Amino acid sequence: MEEAMPFKTLHSREYQGHKKKVHSVAWNCTGTKLASGSVDQTARVWHIESHGHGKAKDIELKGHTDSVDQLCWDPKHADLIATASGDKTVRLWDARSGKCSQQAELSGENINITYKPDGTHIAVGNRDDELTILDVRKFKPIHKRKFNYEVNEIAWNTTGDKFFLTTGNGTVEVLAYPSLRAVNTLMAHTAGCYCIAIDPVGRYFAVGSADSLVSLWDVNEMLCVRTFTKLEWPVRTISFNHTGEYIASASEDLFIDIANVQTGRSVHQIPCRAAMNSVEWNPKHNLLAYAGDDKNKYQTDEGVFRIFGFENA
Repeated sequence: MEEAMPFKTLHSREYQGHKKKVHSVAWNCTGTKLASGSVDQTARVWHIESHGHGKAKDIELKGHTDSVDQLCWDPKHADLIATASGDKTVRLWDARSGKCSQQAELSGENINITYKPDGTHIAVGNRDDELTILDVRKFKPIHKRKFNYEVNEIAWNTTGDKFFLTTGNGTVEVLAYPSLRAVNTLMAHTAGCYCIAIDPVGRYFAVGSADSLVSLWDVNEMLCVRTFTKLEWPVRTISFNHTGEYIASASEDLFIDIANVQTGRSVHQIPCRAAMNSVEWNPKHNLLAYAGDDKNKYQTDEGVFRIFGFENA
């Protein structure tokens, strides 16, 4: 029997703390803490219990002087987190103390950030389509490259020897790492590619596009295996769950789609009240954090994010 409704009885909870909208949500490697980055120039770290009883405790990471656009955790350390901001800096924080331990001043407004899976390097993309690779220990740039096309979300593969750039031309550029030599150009979509997610099991990666489709790619063959077609607006954010069985995707459609990776079928939709900016599955449990452009009745930002997957609301 096909799993009929795996998520049907589960609920979402709301987390309030930011003063303006939340751009980015990310879980630490143990799945015990969630970080949120906001237009209010702060990040917050929340201690989340998977069975979700009691009040979520949060700590504020303060220091950026512009919007915190994206953040990512050290894949090997459950309390280290990096933030990218429009203030041109990238900062490294200790989530226990809330203190900034390192900062690098870069050349432009930073919008994308990701860790190499072994935790040694951080890649940062800015509004001027420039890629900077930072050595985490020294927190200094070791590579810089400017591209003559729009570069959107970036990612390493699970082994760290390939680096992916999604572009405004509808392609995924595949570079060898660390040489950053071009290996492949995948003609992925008919409109710009906005986001990319790597299957934690290492078989696939997925790409979300302005053409409203999500494409699934075989990592070894570099071929498109299938597409997910439920959304009708440009796909802003995608994430695989920890087993690689499900993929969540979101856009300006007023729902988040959860699809079965193998069959391509949609298995659940989480209703939402606004366009979504960020979805991310917990690395240990089927808990999906999501954040968007939610406004209150006075049309000001609510500054909330939510987590779906709890047994009770």
